[in-house]
Amino acid sequence: MTDKELAPELYELLNGRDLSSKQQEALVLMTVSEDGWPHTAMISVGEIVAISQNSLRLGLWPGTVTTGNILRTGKATLAAFYAGKAFYIRLQLRPLAELSGAKHPRLRFEAQVISCKADTAKYADIVSGVQIVLHDPEAVVTRWEETVEELLR
Repeated sequence: MTDKELAPELYELLNGRDLSSKQQEALVLMTVSEDGWPHTAMISVGEIVAISQNSLRLGLWPGTVTTGNILRTGKATLAAFYAGKAFYIRLQLRPLAELSGAKHPRLRFEAQVISCKADTAKYADIVSGVQIVLHDPEAVVTRWEETVEELLR
């Protein structure tokens, strides 16, 4: 692994497979707003998929601040707290063509990993990250699986 590739455990988390077992994991996607302030949003494993160790695809809701920031700057940082580490992944993004007939309309982006930093502390262990509990796991995981399938097209 180089610093321009996802760590193996992150690649496994974001590979788009077995989403049901990963449904509690949430990541933080950070962008910069028009007024120069950091903007944070949560993203699920059903809205992002690793195509390779250095390439991701994201399917984001249209009309959000996050989507607007990415369209304007082409940049984001993804933060994941997983497998006992904090990961900070700088991304360069470009929009993908609209997918006709998509079940779940999203703005789709291709993202190149610019850097991936794993952070740990010698004096403490990271025991959890941002975790969620879905209200309707069956429906949400089905939507995620369909979204990931569309991101792979």
